[in-house]
Amino acid sequence: MPNDFQTKGKAVDLFESPDFYVLDDLLTEEQLLIRASIREFVKKEISPYIEQWCQKGHFPYEIVRKFGDIGAFGPTIPTSYGGGGLDYIAYGLIMQEIERGDSGMRSTASVQGSLVMYPIYAFGSEAQKARFLPKLASGEYLGCFGLTEPDHGSNPSGMLTHFKDEGDHYLLNGSKMWISNAPKADVAVVWAKDETGRIHGLLVERGMEGFSTPETHGKWSLRASCTGELVFDNVKIPKENLLPGKSGLGAPLMCLDSARFGISWGALGAAMDCYDAARRYALERQQFGKPIGSFQLQQKKLAEMLTEITKSQLLNWKLGKMMNEGKASTAQISLAKRNAVEVALNIAREARQIHGGMGITGEYPMMRHMMNLESVVTYEGTHDIHLLILGAEITGIPAFS
Repeated sequence: MPNDFQTKGKAVDLFESPDFYVLDDLLTEEQLLIRASIREFVKKEISPYIEQWCQKGHFPYEIVRKFGDIGAFGPTIPTSYGGGGLDYIAYGLIMQEIERGDSGMRSTASVQGSLVMYPIYAFGSEAQKARFLPKLASGEYLGCFGLTEPDHGSNPSGMLTHFKDEGDHYLLNGSKMWISNAPKADVAVVWAKDETGRIHGLLVERGMEGFSTPETHGKWSLRASCTGELVFDNVKIPKENLLPGKSGLGAPLMCLDSARFGISWGALGAAMDCYDAARRYALERQQFGKPIGSFQLQQKKLAEMLTEITKSQLLNWKLGKMMNEGKASTAQISLAKRNAVEVALNIAREARQIHGGMGITGEYPMMRHMMNLESVVTYEGTHDIHLLILGAEITGIPAFS
């Protein structure tokens, strides 16, 4: 296979963009421009520093404003609220390119857009939208999403966090954990039960008395992302901070659909980065007097990587079209998320083997991607839960209880 082939009349290096079925022909000029812009941003602002950040377990808070400047926060939110006004394929491409840099960086961006800005836009009042969305879009504010609890992950309906009506305010108690962005967040979209057991979204702001965000330390994964808890000890929530547009478990699950869509593209970006590194190394590394890429087993690995990336690219593009048309179901999104993460994990592991001992060092990206993907395979619905979502769709019989 030659190093280059033609797409839109121009030679494209497969190192730069593995696009074996010329998927670029399906993208608009605007989408291609957005992808190129984010790719250059990642090369300049993330790739040169990410290994050092991860080795130190450092979250570069300055990246938040930079993400705001390039439009990585809330790309599908209308421009009237500070968003990008873009379609879902453009959003997917943004997540793909950021995760080619690092999953933790993509988590920061996708939480902000899909799990904080989206529910405020979809379920919030006009006053809430006007107050929070522009600041979240610009990176002036960082947000987080509080659903998972210490004893309730895959079963969010069992949540214990609750609030009661105190007349002129609500009183919130409980806790959330494994919350991306929590230690630095200015506002948290928190899901809690009222006195009847109905789930609602509340906007909890930093500085409210009784609200704390202890950081989670000792992670082997997403080390450049800040993770923490949300703790509510008799926190007084102004009544205007309740999201009025939708209640019930369906509200946070709608947010998760948006986030899972972004993950399906983001995880594929990690796979692309591992494939790029493996292909380069296979052509450069000499053993027995010739490049290891000339050996059948290495070619088999690379061929299978490219095959899985190509299938996933086409799947993600079709899902993006359905998202744009409002036709994508939860089960279809689950399939794409689960597929992309499994593909990325397998490619990361094979790419590590192609690199031999060098593959475990920070000189190459595979081990970092592999560790990050061990979180991605669990969050926004575990790998097994997505199987059960599909199983329920196939059989009509939910297996969750």
